Amino acid sequence: MPKRIPARWWGTVSVAALALFGAIQLVPYGRGHVNPAVVLEPVWDAPETRVLARRACLDCHSNETTWPAYAGVAPGSWLIHRDVFKARQVVNFSEWQRPQEEAAESAEAVREREMPPLMYRMMRPEARLTADERERLARGLTNTIGAAVGEDED
Repeated sequence: MPKRIPARWWGTVSVAALALFGAIQLVPYGRGHVNPAVVLEPVWDAPETRVLARRACLDCHSNETTWPAYAGVAPGSWLIHRDVFKARQVVNFSEWQRPQEEAAESAEAVREREMPPLMYRMMRPEARLTADERERLARGLTNTIGAAVGEDED
């Protein structure tokens, strides 16, 4: 059975925890909330697709991220920065002129509730799409991305 921390040590442990939390705030990673310029968006199949994508996708998969206040507090800032950086590499709806190799899987990821991720939905209630909204977004993404792929083949 693990030993208990004596009551007289709780003050020391609390101060140490606060000092550690304060110290990690000095780590500069994760606070560079940069939104590069929007270069080129896809031609959305319908305005509704863009609205639904704004709610559920574009905070991470575009250069139009709305950085929440808690994105400036480590260690959460580290996680958010990493997630947005990786998401922009996979699919970036603000840099549609470059290859978007995983864009074709976007609709399926929405249908299967892989996107937006659970943690994002928990922190951003507006990203919680109904089953009908998910299906409309998935159809819209298929139409939007399919049209873009068709243009590239010509």
